[in-house]
Order: sequence, then C-alpha cells, then structure tokens
Amino acid sequence: MGIHAAIFWLLLFLYPFHEALLAGALGCNWGTRSSHPLPGDIVVRLLKDNGFGQVKLFEADPKALRALGRSGIEVMVGIPNEFLAPLASSVTVAEQWVTQNVSAYISRYGVNITHVAVGNEPFLKTYKGMFQRTTFPALQNIQAALIKAGLGRQVKATVPLNADVYETKNGLPSGGDFRSDILDLMIAIIQFLQDNGGTLTINIYPFLSLNADPNFPVDYAFFSGSAAPVVDGSITYSNAFEANYDTLIWALEKNGFESMPVIVGEIGWPTDGDPNANLDYARKFNQGLFNRIMKRQGTPKRPTPPDIYFFGLIDEDAKSIQPGNFERHWGIFYYDGTVKYPLVLENGQGLVPAKGVKYLSKQWCVLSPGTSITDPGIADSVNYACQYADCTSLGYGSSCNELDARSNISYALNQFYQVADQQKGSCSFSNLSVTTNIDPSQGRCKFEIMIDVGKHEKSVNSGAEGSARIRWNAVVAMVVSAVLLSSTSSAFL
Repeated sequence: MGIHAAIFWLLLFLYPFHEALLAGALGCNWGTRSSHPLPGDIVVRLLKDNGFGQVKLFEADPKALRALGRSGIEVMVGIPNEFLAPLASSVTVAEQWVTQNVSAYISRYGVNITHVAVGNEPFLKTYKGMFQRTTFPALQNIQAALIKAGLGRQVKATVPLNADVYETKNGLPSGGDFRSDILDLMIAIIQFLQDNGGTLTINIYPFLSLNADPNFPVDYAFFSGSAAPVVDGSITYSNAFEANYDTLIWALEKNGFESMPVIVGEIGWPTDGDPNANLDYARKFNQGLFNRIMKRQGTPKRPTPPDIYFFGLIDEDAKSIQPGNFERHWGIFYYDGTVKYPLVLENGQGLVPAKGVKYLSKQWCVLSPGTSITDPGIADSVNYACQYADCTSLGYGSSCNELDARSNISYALNQFYQVADQQKGSCSFSNLSVTTNIDPSQGRCKFEIMIDVGKHEKSVNSGAEGSARIRWNAVVAMVVSAVLLSSTSSAFL
C-alpha cells in the first residue's frame, strides 16, 4: 500500500472519532411533554444537523430511544422522581429497569447509552425533603444493576441536581458549601459516584436567578462582560454562570472532592411566558454559551470546560407550568423544529431547522365576525379552551400579550382547535367561532397549526408511544364530545 493510500485510510478511520470528539461537548435536553411530538427520526436528524453529539432524556421514552439507535449520539437516560421509591426498595426492581430501559436498547437498537440519570433535581428545596431518603438507595441499586448487566464501565450513573444544593454564606463563590440539611447526604452520594467512576450533574439557570430577584443585575445573567464584576480574592467574575459553577467547585474542594468531574445537565433561556423570557434575551444568552463551548472555555476554578446540555431542544406545550408559564418555551427550536432565532455555531454554521415535518390543514379557529366580545359565553369558552391547550403566550409580557380583545379570544380558541387535531366540532363554541383559511397571526404572535402526528406514524398505535397516543386521542374525543353536547344543550359553550 502506498503512503498516500495509507494516509487516506487512516484519515477515513479517524474521521468519525474526530467528529465525535468535536460533538461530544455539545449536548441538549430532549423533552417529550408535547401534545403533538415531533417524530423521533426527525428529532435525531435535527440533533445531528446542528452538531449535538449528546442528548439527555428525562425518561426512557421508547420511540425516542429507538430513533437514537445507531445514530452515534451519546444518550443520558433519565429516571423520573416518582420511580425513586420502588428503585430504592429493591435491587431486583433496579435490575428490571436496567434490563428493559438500558440493556435492551443497547443490544437490540445500538443506542449509545452512556449515563443513567437517577431522579431529576430530587433535593429541590420546594420538595421539602420528599426524595431525600430514596435518591441515594436508588442510585446504589441502579449502579449494582448496571454492574450485574455488564455495563458498569460503559454506562455511568449520576444524579442531576439543582444548583440550590449548594450555597454561599458570604455571597462569594469561595464561600460555597453544600446545604447544611443535605451536607452528609451530598458527601455520601459524591463519594459513591467517585468510587464508581461517575460524574456529578448540576443544573444552572441564570434566567431563574434573574426572574426570582427584581434586584438581580440583568447584564450579570449574560456573557457580555459588561456587568459590574464580583471580586472574590484574586478572581473576578463577570457573569452568573461562572460564579455559580465555581461556587460548586469550592463546595467540592472543601469536602475533599477536588477532582470530581462535573456535567452541566441543564442550562438555557426561555423565549415566552414572562417579560424576561423573550427571543432577544434567549439569543444573547445561548449565543454567549455556544461561544464558550466553541472556545473550550472553562471557569476560573476549572479551566477545563464541562460537558454542557442545553435546555432544551424543542418547546413542550404539555409541560407543567407550576414554576411559571415560561416552562413550555425553553426550546432553541419551536414545537415543530423551526428556528426561533439565529445562532452562530461551529465553523460559522447557523441553526438548521427540522426537515420533513407534516402539518394539519392550513386552517384556524377564530371568533366569528358577528360575535360580540361581550357575549356571556366567551369567558367560559376561553377558560375551557385554555384548560386543555397551551395559552401561556397570552400572559403578561408574552408574545401574544399585545393582541386586542377579539384576537386574544381567537388565539385561545385556535389553540384548543389545533390540540384537538382540528376535529369536527372542536371549533363549535356555540356558534361563537368559525374556521378560516386566512392566517390570523400578528406581529410576534403566531397562531399555530399543529403537527399531523397521524401522517408521521408508520404503523398505527405501535408500542408504548402508540398507547400514549390512544390515551391522548381518548381525552380529545371526550373533550370534543363535551363541546358538542354543551353546544346542543345551550350550555356555556
């Protein structure tokens, strides 16, 4: 073999590994709390087209995992908090979970599962200790199950934690330590992770810091360097992320874990549902974060950058809004994989939208031109629509907050109509509404048309996702039936 041929084959052999190394530091959270989810194969292509080499799932979603098979993307599979108690009670339960949700997808589908995330921010202060007794035993049992399955080296266990597990009493990163109420528990968990070659996963949200404190300096939430710096000894901090992350590093060092590897499991900025959740702020924050990743930039205490998982990939219209209306709008992409705002990625590449998405018909449900906005049935109709569909964009400071009264009502009715798959009767609010082929979107307020999930399904109601779709269709059918019955009997609709 000539020298040129040898070099060619060597480069050809090394190229996939080079790509994996470049992509390895760029991760994203793929949430699936959507009424009309993007098909898994389209999401995987979206991830790859945009250079995401790692993905975190909040649960072992069957269709998502199958779609990730043989993609080369590293996968962190999450275990919801409600599973912690049974997993903590029995190693047999943990073995069954690993067999069904890790081993099976690795062996049958070639999914590159690298981590199992035990719980999701289980020590949040708002949980008031609900999961403190079950998280560590669940972690131990999952680790034992991974070892028994022969996956102890290939798959690492971790526990994604909110940044509220540590604090600083002097307001500086150097004052960092773990909360006193969980100090012993945190030390035990970190020691266990270290003994088993695991990593500590932490979620950091400068947006939430800004949103919770009216006196929080806005510029400090971003990476522009224009904020008044925080001086901690010889170190100067110009942004909240570095200061927060280094507070954790100080806490680790104080408790004897100087070299404990850390993953940033969630970080991002929402685009709607709150005055601080907007496209400009999200683009500014995420571009700054992408720039750090591309520069391989760490923090003053840890110059080597951690792996970072953006939160999130796409919007989730069925996610809980208990923390705030912004919870459904964390995506870098809209619900359908379209680009929200421009970002410059590696080598100057821009964001690439999802390809091959199929939609319902181009029609919308709006308030009838002949209906007065003082009609007594409107208030109940809007409340009913927003009970089953996502109306968070109508909130104060949100993208549709500036609509006039008629358009505001129309937005709510259309959201219900789309979530109900444009079924017959889902736009029959006692003759208050009509369908139209003219897009009623205004300015930055977009009247959506939902994804046609049925067109994307290759086989009808197959697997766990098919079962979930049956349940969702049953809910929609009941709701639409209720609308029709109420309309017939001249009830509030």
